[in-house]
Amino acid sequence: MTPLWRSWRGPILLVVGLVIGWQVLYWIAGDMAMRSPLQTVFITKELLAGEMLRPHLVETMYAFAAAVFFAVTIGVATGLIFGFSRLTSDIFEPMLVAIYSIPKLALYPILLLTFGLGMPAKVAFGAIHGIVPIALFSINAIRNIRPILIKTGRVLNYSPVEMAWHILVPAALPEIFTGIRIGFALTLIGTLLGEMFASQRGLGNVLMRAIGLHNVDLIMAITFMLTTVAAVASGILLLIDTRLRRRAAVAD
Repeated sequence: MTPLWRSWRGPILLVVGLVIGWQVLYWIAGDMAMRSPLQTVFITKELLAGEMLRPHLVETMYAFAAAVFFAVTIGVATGLIFGFSRLTSDIFEPMLVAIYSIPKLALYPILLLTFGLGMPAKVAFGAIHGIVPIALFSINAIRNIRPILIKTGRVLNYSPVEMAWHILVPAALPEIFTGIRIGFALTLIGTLLGEMFASQRGLGNVLMRAIGLHNVDLIMAITFMLTTVAAVASGILLLIDTRLRRRAAVAD
């Protein structure tokens, strides 16, 4: 068994199992409820070849990219600031957990009043889902850094920015990246929810309209597209995460 097959055996078997389960479920439910895997692939191909769905896909990807940027930037910065001081992290970490436990639907009216309908609201919806998980992972990552590294930075008279850039981020990168990987998926969910409730464009809005019209073809195509993008991106991020952890283990 080659190392390449060992690495990809699990994901390949998972995909095969999901496709088989999907086909069996289609045989049970029938055309009124869903489409088969092969039908969904052809429907998605036709929709992407046309002009109806492509602008909404671009809109969603743009909003998602912006939301990920803000989630990662704010989340990592928060983790660095709070994690560097034990007292600060002990005070603010429970607050972050409490904030994240608030149902996001309760925040939507506030965000709508603040940003209105459109791109800013979608980006905000997406970012708030990813900021806190990334911040919590970053706080724990900074806490677990070996004290000798912090002392080395202080001996070298590093400024806070230099300390973060040269000491904190490199040492905590594997765990921070795990938080980014989880925040990535949550930010995608938040962006789609934002499009469903706070936008007139994007795949989330199209999906809501398709559900209202019981357009099974469109529902299956959008779901398939989003699932495929999320699965591929998560697989790539997981691969990077695994390599970072292996490199950190070798360095230790």
